[in-house]
Amino acid sequence: MDKLIFVVDDQAPILRLLTYWVSEKWNYKVKTFDNAEEMLASLSLKPDLILLDIMLPGISGIEALAEVKKFDSKLPVIILSAQGRVDVALEALRIGAYDYFPKPIDTQRLEPAIRNALKNYDLEKELEKVRENVTQTYSFSNIISADGKMQDVFKMVTKVLDNDITVLIHGESGTGKELIAKAIHYNGIRKSYPFVVVNCASIPRDLMESELFGHEKGSFTGAHQRKMGKFELANKGTIFLDEVGEMDISLQSKLLRVIQQKEFERVGGTETIKCDVRIISATNRDLKNAVENKEFREDLFYRLNSFPINLPPLRARKGDVIVLAEHFLQHFNRKLDKKCLGFTPKALKLLFDYDWPGNVREMENTIERCLILTENDTIEVDDLPMHIRSATPSVEESSVDKFLNAPVIIPFEKIKEEAIRHALKVTKGNILEAAKKLKLGRATIYRLMSRYRINPEQP
Repeated sequence: MDKLIFVVDDQAPILRLLTYWVSEKWNYKVKTFDNAEEMLASLSLKPDLILLDIMLPGISGIEALAEVKKFDSKLPVIILSAQGRVDVALEALRIGAYDYFPKPIDTQRLEPAIRNALKNYDLEKELEKVRENVTQTYSFSNIISADGKMQDVFKMVTKVLDNDITVLIHGESGTGKELIAKAIHYNGIRKSYPFVVVNCASIPRDLMESELFGHEKGSFTGAHQRKMGKFELANKGTIFLDEVGEMDISLQSKLLRVIQQKEFERVGGTETIKCDVRIISATNRDLKNAVENKEFREDLFYRLNSFPINLPPLRARKGDVIVLAEHFLQHFNRKLDKKCLGFTPKALKLLFDYDWPGNVREMENTIERCLILTENDTIEVDDLPMHIRSATPSVEESSVDKFLNAPVIIPFEKIKEEAIRHALKVTKGNILEAAKKLKLGRATIYRLMSRYRINPEQP
């Protein structure tokens, strides 16, 4: 096996015996030490497990164990001791030892202990990779946007990462409310704990209470065993209540209690359960109007709306349309093993002029469909859905009309450059007005002007 095990013992006969069993019998790589100092200096070799004697010259096994845990808290260490003292075993386990074996060592018990420890360590490393991948996936650098309105949203989001204030995300369906919620969680102080999603619109009302708070066995027909609710599962992490405006008003008081007192009871239970959960909610409804119509509790609204974040629809941030289209093209090229080079100018213009009532989600589905259908190297007008081909363009003149009529495919970077030059020409060099027309942030347009070496007086 390619697993590396450190064996640390100051008694040469025991060191030889353990090396024989671990290397010759169980087929692991072995590196031996007769003192803890040399072992600690060799941790850069990244062992998969350490067999560590308690009684060593210089640094003791207990002290060495503490240093190993500082280096890698998950690295399994099995303590070996000739003393057989309970207090020593308990201290070792408290510091983080995986197991404790008195001498003489029972090799029939040691082998499965090593095997299980290595398996657990591999799982821990895999989980850590998953956590890192998730964190990278939902980092702000991976949320695609060049529009000033979304940059303002990102600035708002950064304000809530290091605290537990309740956040309410407003936005139409498909604008990316869950993506923003995940970005808050996976970049915040609770990122190592669960992120649990509850779609309040998709769960039947008579099951919602059980879904949120769990139930006891026999509390209702079909409750054959105790079930933990989403709030218990999200403990120490974040619960995301999507479409919270659809929650039945009879349940809203119970949700309010969880927010205020951080406790609840399962359905059919009497035990009060404490929970430490951050709440992020999202809605596409006007909750103020729902409050006025007595469809949503006013006190709950103000609790949920402590920090509102408003996501603009895609039609209000045209600066993102071409950026997102290119992003999804590359994404589905990889996913579908395609080699599509881009969009024809006319197809790109139709995408730009379309209002995208389904927002980013609709665009993602549209580009995937186009890549599946196209038999060409580029996505053409005929590859687009009929409702996009026949849609009436927006009244406001497109800033890319002029150069999208070219008979050749224009590189994506050139489209951005020409859009900025055209806007500056129309606004007679007024950078702020050009940014407004392009629906870009001020910092974004200055950055792009520098990249393309654009002089506002001679665009």
